[in-house]
Amino acid sequence: MPRFFVYGTLTDPERLAELLDRYDLGSEATLYGLHRVDGRYPTLAPGGEVEGRLLETPETDRLDAYEGVGPGLYVRVSVSVSDGTSADCYVGDPDRLDADAEWPGAGPFAERVRSYLDERVVEIGHKG
Repeated sequence: MPRFFVYGTLTDPERLAELLDRYDLGSEATLYGLHRVDGRYPTLAPGGEVEGRLLETPETDRLDAYEGVGPGLYVRVSVSVSDGTSADCYVGDPDRLDADAEWPGAGPFAERVRSYLDERVVEIGHKG
C-alpha cells in the first residue's frame, strides 16, 4: 500500500477519517533535510528536520486532490526511508502559500524541489 510522510493536517485522525475511507496512520517519523514552514497551509523548506507520521492508504487520488497537486499548490515527491523503502510527501509552493521559504535553483517550483532532493540527502527516519 502506498506510504506518505505527513506533517500537517493529515496527522489528525479526525481529518483523515473525513477524507479517506481506507488508511492506516502509522508510526511517528522524522524527515531529515527539510523543515516545516507555516503559511496559509504548512509546507516544507530546505534544511533542518520535521516530525510527522507515516500514513498508508491506497487513496492517492484523494490525497492529491486534497493537497491541490493538480493546480500546482503542492507537489508530491518520493523520499527515501531509513528502512530501505520510500514514502511520498507533499511540498507546497511557498509563493502560493504565503510561506517564508525559498527553494534554490531556477525554473518551475516542482523542478526545483525535485532537483534539490536529487542533490541532497533527505531521508525519513522511521521511529517504530
